[in-house]
Amino acid sequence: MKHIAIIGGGVSGMTAAIAAAEQDPSARITILEHKPQLGKKILVTGNGHCNLANTHLTPDCYRSEDPRFIQAVIQKTRWQDTVRFFEDLGLPVRAKGNYLYPRSGQASSVLRVMTRRLKELGVEICLDTHITKIIPKGTGFQIHAGSKTCQSPKKICDADRVILACGGKAAPVQGSDGTGYDLAKSFGHTIVPVVPALVQLKVEDSPFVKASGVRTDGKVSVYVNGKVCSEDSGELQLTSYGISGIPVFQVSRYAAKGLYERKQVWLSVDFVPELSDRELLSLFRKRAEALLRSPRLTLEEFLLGFFPDKLIVPLLKQAGLSGRIRVPDLEHYHLDKLVSACKHTRLTITDTNGFESAQVCAGGVSTAEIDPDTMESRLRKGLYLAGELTDADGICGGYNICWAVTTGRLAGRSAVL
Repeated sequence: MKHIAIIGGGVSGMTAAIAAAEQDPSARITILEHKPQLGKKILVTGNGHCNLANTHLTPDCYRSEDPRFIQAVIQKTRWQDTVRFFEDLGLPVRAKGNYLYPRSGQASSVLRVMTRRLKELGVEICLDTHITKIIPKGTGFQIHAGSKTCQSPKKICDADRVILACGGKAAPVQGSDGTGYDLAKSFGHTIVPVVPALVQLKVEDSPFVKASGVRTDGKVSVYVNGKVCSEDSGELQLTSYGISGIPVFQVSRYAAKGLYERKQVWLSVDFVPELSDRELLSLFRKRAEALLRSPRLTLEEFLLGFFPDKLIVPLLKQAGLSGRIRVPDLEHYHLDKLVSACKHTRLTITDTNGFESAQVCAGGVSTAEIDPDTMESRLRKGLYLAGELTDADGICGGYNICWAVTTGRLAGRSAVL
C-alpha cells in the first residue's frame, strides 16, 4: 500500500488528498497540518464568501518569474474543471458576473464539503503537527515533527511520496508561516524572493490623510525606477496610511518586489480615468465659463459634486491652489495645475501592509524546478509541490483558489501513480 503524506491542510492540500484517494482508493493518504483545524484560511477568503474561480481564465491572470510554467499548467485546465470539482463534492456554485461563489455565499460551506469528502475517503488527518524535517530514505521519505524551537524533532512516519502544500507567508495567523519554503530548500529547491501581494500600500507624506475613508473610482500605475510595471482601474480606497482597493491590490506585488530590491517605487493616481487630460481641461473650462454668473463661487465650490467632498481640499492642495480662488479669477494655468493633480498625482510608496494583511505572496519555489505535467520536483523523485508555495500568484477574482485546486489535483493524482 502506497503512503502519500501531504504537508498542509489548506485548499491545495485537501484537494491533493481528495484527488489521490479518488485516483487510488487502496492508497493510504495522510494530511499533516500544523494548525488545530483544516482550511482555516478558507474561512476568511473573499471576505468570508470564498470566490472559487473565474470564467475568464487565462495565463495572464497569473504572475511568475517563469510565465511558461503558468501557461503549461493553465492549458491543462478550464474554469469549469474547478467548478465541477466543487460541485462533485456537493457544493452548489453560482456566478456573479465572471466571479464564481458557493451558492450559500459562505466560505464555511466550502470547508465543510471538503472535510466531509476527506472523511468519506478515509483520509487520515493529523492536526497540531508541525513538520520540521523530511529526510530522503531510499525511494521514500522519513517525516519528522516537533515544535518550531525543538532541537530534537521526532520521526512520526514514513511515506512513499510527499506533497508539499504548506502555503506561503500571507496571513500567518491563518497558518501560512513560510515553513514550507525551508522544507523545499532542504531538497535543494531555489526560492524566488517572497513578498506580500494583493495588499495595501503605504504612502510617504500622503496628501490624502484627511480624505481617509474616501472611496472613489480611479486608475493606478505603479512605477519602479521610473518604469511603469502595471496598471489597473476601479474603486480606490484612501486610508490614513496610504491607499487600498482592488486596483491597488492588483499592482501591489510589483511595488513589493521593487521595494524588496531597494528600488524607487511610486504610484501615479488618476482620479478621472474616463477622460484624457485634454478632455478634462476642456470640461473644466466650459464649467468655469458656465459659472461666471456666480461671481462669489470659489474653486472649492466649483469642484463640488465632481469629487467626494473630503477629496476636494486635498486635491487642491496637491495642485498648489487655494480653494478660496473665485471662479471669475481662474486663469488657464490654474486649470492646468488642477488637471495635473486630478490625473497625475504621484505617491511615493514606502512599504506594504505586510504579510499579515496580504491575501497571497509573490515568489516561492522556482517553477523551473517543477514538472508542470505532474507538479513533481525535478530535483527529488517522489516529492511534489502545490498551491501558493510555488512561484505563482493570481490577481483578485478567484484565481488563487483555482490555482490551489488545479495544482493540488495534478500533484495528488500523480503521486499515487
